[in-house]
Amino acid sequence: MSIWTRITEALAGLAARGEGLLAVFSRRRAPERSVAFTIAVISLGAKMAKADGLVRPAEVAAFRQVFQIAPEDEAAAARVFNLARQDVAGFDAYATRIAAMFRDRPAVLEDILEGLFSIALADGRYHEGEEGFLRAVAGIFSIPPKAFELIESRHLEGHREDPWQVLGLPRDAPMPAVRARWRQLVRTHHPDKMIARGLPPETVKLANARIAAINRAWEEISSRRAPAPAA
Repeated sequence: MSIWTRITEALAGLAARGEGLLAVFSRRRAPERSVAFTIAVISLGAKMAKADGLVRPAEVAAFRQVFQIAPEDEAAAARVFNLARQDVAGFDAYATRIAAMFRDRPAVLEDILEGLFSIALADGRYHEGEEGFLRAVAGIFSIPPKAFELIESRHLEGHREDPWQVLGLPRDAPMPAVRARWRQLVRTHHPDKMIARGLPPETVKLANARIAAINRAWEEISSRRAPAPAA
């Protein structure tokens, strides 16, 4: 049974009982954990798309890319997305539930913030309402300001990333240490590792921007450190 089938069944049960989306968190059985997580992240994405007052086609398209939704699952995903846009519960309620689920795994929370940035910047704009939304979610997730700024810089045009900051290394680190750190980060953010951290297979694209930034940082440092050609 796919996660989308379980989500469809969960939504049917909520509707029958007259409950909102947040009620899915009241059921603590292990199989429901991924259902609750996916519903919460989709709901945050829906509310992120509406943070500037209008849900644009580009934002919906970014949402579909982040979640890798198969054609046969689009109806279930659209239902969650549309319910979340109309839900009376605020985005902070969903963010708080997600933070509680992954308080001991901050990398998952940063992955989710990456996905929300992808949706926010999909239309080429960074509205103050979107910035406020993302900063509030980062605060609920206990993501440090420096980590937030680094994620933000990866998504905003005109912001230049510091490759040393991306890799978390001092500027005088020797190349063997740089190479080892790059390889470690790539392994850490591999899709299989993300699934192991608790992200359902449908959401493994959430860290694509981070992987790209890690590779860019390595390439930039490598090119700077490359020996000059012999005269």
